[in-house]
Order: sequence, then structure tokens, then C-alpha cells
Amino acid sequence: MNTFLKIEPAKRKSLVILFTSGLFFWISITSFLVTLPAYIKDMGGSPQQVGLVMGFFVIGLLISRLGLGSIADRRSRKLVILIGAFVVASAPIGYILVNSLPGMMAVRAFHGISIGAFTTGYSALVVDLSPPKQKGELIGYMGLVVPIGMAIGPAFSGFLQQTISYSILFLISTFLGFIALLLASLVQETKKKNTYLNQENNISSDYSLSSKQSFLTLVTSKSFIIPAIILTLVGCTFGALTNFIPLFIQELNQEIGLEFNPGLFFTAAAISSFTIRIFVGRASDHYGRGLFITISIICYIISMQLLTVANTSSLLLISGTIEGAAGGMIIPMMLALISDRCYAEERGKVFAFCLSGFDVGIAVGGAIIGYISLDEGYESLFAFAGRIAIAALIIFLLACNKKIVSSLGFAVGKSKDLYALDS
Repeated sequence: MNTFLKIEPAKRKSLVILFTSGLFFWISITSFLVTLPAYIKDMGGSPQQVGLVMGFFVIGLLISRLGLGSIADRRSRKLVILIGAFVVASAPIGYILVNSLPGMMAVRAFHGISIGAFTTGYSALVVDLSPPKQKGELIGYMGLVVPIGMAIGPAFSGFLQQTISYSILFLISTFLGFIALLLASLVQETKKKNTYLNQENNISSDYSLSSKQSFLTLVTSKSFIIPAIILTLVGCTFGALTNFIPLFIQELNQEIGLEFNPGLFFTAAAISSFTIRIFVGRASDHYGRGLFITISIICYIISMQLLTVANTSSLLLISGTIEGAAGGMIIPMMLALISDRCYAEERGKVFAFCLSGFDVGIAVGGAIIGYISLDEGYESLFAFAGRIAIAALIIFLLACNKKIVSSLGFAVGKSKDLYALDS
């Protein structure tokens, strides 16, 4: 925490306000992880339809992510954050107003714009405000909003679900979203439009690429393609987990009388994610990002394997804890890795491009994996998701750097990232 305390007061104040806004944002968004699948099922939806509706969240993400990344670079990180906060505050009202599956899909897609906007602007602004040599550490600290929100949102909504109506739950989520919007409006952005300087590398403000050139550069660069592919595969695993773990636990409760609150799975994951983020960000500044990305993917594999045999509360909590550790490492480390490889002027666009891979993965994990595997049971679905994580591990070990040898070395923390700008 010494690094945070050494930041100049104006930047530190903005980071504190931004963190608090992010906390309310994530509590609002994660409150739907438990309640929305149950709501869709109560409306008459099948498990496959639950996965389809939940997967439509990513449609909004995919449509908006790249465009919002460009806005974050050209105009303002804060503007994009405000867009995300506004959507997270207004979307829950849509769930109250619609009463059909197609309508739910449309609202869910609109809801997805919130994460596409908020996370892109939030991540880019955090890196802008961070000391260059402690980027990993600050990304880790500021990323704590996700596990804290994950710890509070699902458990809180899962508890209230037993006593109040869905409409009240959705209105509470709207209220939390408006608090996030109000706080985000108070953030002071030190870098204005068209003046993002890459101070770490002394790049002048006249550096620029056209939108077309920047996009072509991204999609043809191995330094960004591989992270995007890894995030896509990990997103598949994560999507399968988040969309179906509440229904899986509900089935266990009915079949073997487990009486396990699905929100507790997410709470265990959140506590683990919170704990790991405190240490991993700083450690990655010293030992490299690759080692912790490797460990994260392995944790996903182990968690999925445990779910294939989970029939007790203890196994569910252990699986949630390991999955939380995986999630607590993969996104912060990937953001740090990507920021090491790109200029400040293209940071929003690069973040948007690579994180879009995660968005696609969530959609595939929620919809296609469920459609292919669910007929054979939830255990088969989680086993399939685990195999996807294994594929992600193999690709990362062999292709995360310029050659196979350097990739293996970087993936186990024994060599530098040859794509990093300071290399």
C-alpha cells in the first residue's frame, strides 16, 4: 500500500473515488448472477434458454467494446466510465418491464454495454494514473472492486431473494448503479482528449494512428492476438461456470438435500480473488506477468475438475476458492501484460480489443457449451469447460512470446516479455 500512499494527492483522490464507484458498479452487476437465472427459470425458461439469455449479455459487450475503446483514447476515459455506469443503473428497470424471453435477451444485451464501457474506461484510467514501475501493483489493488463486489452482490441478492420480490431486487440494483454514476461524475481526469502521453516511453502527443490502421495493427500483431485468444478460451470456462453454477447447485439441493446457497460459491471465489490480488500485482512487477497467468489457467482447470465430482458443500467451496484465485490473477495480469506492450495513445483501443476476446468466450461458454454438453449433465459441461482451459494453457506456454523457448521461459517466470516496450 506504500505505493498508493506515495501517489500525488489529486491522483490518489481520483483513484479512491473511482474505486468506490467501481465497487457499487460491481455489486449491482453481480447481484444478477444468482437472481436472473432463477428469474428466467421461473418465467418458464429451460436451462438452455437460461444460458442463451445470460449469454446475450455479451452481445452488448461485443458491439460496444471497440467503439468505446476508441472514444476512451480520443476523447475521455471518464466519459466511457459514465456511459457504463448509466447503463448499469438503467438496465435493471428493463427486466421489470419485459415478460418474454426475447425481451429479456434484448435487455440483457443492453445491460452488457455497461461492462464493455466501464471496464475499458476504468482499466485505462487506472493505468494512466499509476506510476510506470508499479502498474501491476496498482492494477491489482484497483481490481479489488471485482472480488469485493462479487462477494457482496450474489450473497446479498441470494439472501434477499428468499424474502422479497424480483422487482424489488432489480430496483435495488438500479439504486446501486446510480450511486456508481454519481461517484464516477466526481472523478478528475488528469489527461484530456488528444493529450494522452506515453510518459513511460517518452512518446510525444503527436503520435497517432487512424482508427483503421490501429485496428489492423491490433488484429495482425501476435503480441495482442495471443492474449486475446487466451482470454477467449478462459472466458469460455468462466462463462460456463457463472451461467450454470447456480442451477447446478440448485439441482444438488433438490436431489441430495444439500441446502447450499449458490451465492456462497461466489462469495468464496470473491474472498480468494480479493486475497490473491493484494499480492500478485506487486509480485508480477518483479517476477513477470507470465508466471501468474500460467498459475491462473491451471487453477481454472483444477476448479472445473472439482466441479465434475462436487457433491458436498466443502467441495463446492474449495472449487469456488480455486476459481476465485484464477479470476483474481488472469484479468489483472493480462491488463498489465497488455499495458506493457502498448502505447498510452492506443491503450483504450488495445484493452477493448483484447478484452473482447473474454466477452466472446463468456458468450460461447454460456450458450454453445451449454447447448453441446448440458444434455449429458452439468458434470459433463464443467468437464468440457476444463478441457478448454487446458487448450488455453498449451497455447500460452508455446506462443505467449516470440519463440517457443522464450514463451516457455516467460510462462514460468524465467525470462522477460520480449514484446514489452521496455525490452
